[in-house]
Amino acid sequence: MQVRTFLKLSIAAAIATIAMKSAAWWLTGSVGLLSDAMESFVNLASALFALAMVTIAQRPADEDHPFGHTKAEYFSSGFEGLLIAGAAAGIIWAAVLRFANPQPLESLGWGLALAVGSSGINWALAHRMLAASRVHRSIALEADARHLYTDVWTTTGVIVGLVLVQFTGWLWLDPVLAVGVALNILREGARLAWRSVEGLMDSAVEPDVRAQIDATLAQFAHQAIRFDHIVTRRAAQRRFVDLHMHMPAQWSLGRAAALRAEVEQALMNDVPGLRASIQLLPSNVEAHFDDVRAAP
Repeated sequence: MQVRTFLKLSIAAAIATIAMKSAAWWLTGSVGLLSDAMESFVNLASALFALAMVTIAQRPADEDHPFGHTKAEYFSSGFEGLLIAGAAAGIIWAAVLRFANPQPLESLGWGLALAVGSSGINWALAHRMLAASRVHRSIALEADARHLYTDVWTTTGVIVGLVLVQFTGWLWLDPVLAVGVALNILREGARLAWRSVEGLMDSAVEPDVRAQIDATLAQFAHQAIRFDHIVTRRAAQRRFVDLHMHMPAQWSLGRAAALRAEVEQALMNDVPGLRASIQLLPSNVEAHFDDVRAAP
């Protein structure tokens, strides 16, 4: 199943859970369930924006974007983090008002049943989406899946708390739960926003990917050939590696270019989504592009 298909399912699930959680809040009057419903609105907006960004990210490279559009997915993760922060602020405000004016809860059984059903939908979808995000290396899909998992834990906490309210009669526990929900999703929002910033700053590839690159290069390295100045970066689904390949100066250009093409192809075969760029240098020549030149 493709990334766009999963995001469309996420949109459908968000609409369904908004209806179920809103009905649960309307039946019970619980501000805890209201906060849970507000988070589902965030899920819907996030999934819509993620679908738009993934659509852009899948565009082929063009003259203005020679390395492609894959970084668009990072905007999705950052946008979702900001939406979560806004939802958390609204939840806390609603909880403060309820502290000042506590109200009894009604029809709690039906409300809890609807909350449990919505949580089951989110858990099943999040489980599939997180697995798919690893296959497709999609940060937008991963962000949406982790947010859905957060929603599941949020709903679970609200359900447990409302059961305690029912048995203890402590009405103040309902707004306390809402504040707990807000703090929990705020933490997730900060994590998603940081992932977005980190991706836009051209982070190096993951340790396991770098290990595979080193292993592939080791297959070609011997006394006459060596590799150095290996630099990597990632852009959502794409990976990039640039390096220098040193070989004997007396080799013909054709022989050197043929070996370089073989190494580049091996790298791209061993690491899906990788673009490899290799600069040829004689064995006795060193590059100094890393040298820092003082400003005049």
